[in-house]
Amino acid sequence: MDRLFMFIATGAWTGYLPKAPGTWGSALGVAIWLPLRTLGLPAYLGVTGLLLIAGTIAAGAAEKIVDRGDPGLVVIDEIVGQLIALAMAPAHPLAALAGFALFRFFDILKPFPVSWLDQHIHGGLGIMLDDVMAGIYALLVLQIGLRLVSLF
Repeated sequence: MDRLFMFIATGAWTGYLPKAPGTWGSALGVAIWLPLRTLGLPAYLGVTGLLLIAGTIAAGAAEKIVDRGDPGLVVIDEIVGQLIALAMAPAHPLAALAGFALFRFFDILKPFPVSWLDQHIHGGLGIMLDDVMAGIYALLVLQIGLRLVSLF
């Protein structure tokens, strides 16, 4: 069972890639978004919600397995956050790139309440929630930007 938890938590072992595992996890999130984007929004959000639940369980187990709080090799949180950021993005490479960049920006900068969630909520839920919030920020900014661009 530990192997399954680690497989999920590390994004199919993506978290073991050298340098910036969170960025690799976000890139995997974009790759997962490509086929998922063809689903209707309710199904897309359902899959994202299932990944959030599975990720919360797996991330919490991974903390215990590696005996470290919020280990860098856990990237399921970045995958879910990236899927949230791209939830309503059009199927265009620039939209995907913008969503990727915005999510990484908010995930790294951690504006309130992202930072609060990161510091005060622990375990699998804590690992996931700060990236969920960063994904929501990225989603909002991306959607506003897309609306502004379409005005011109």
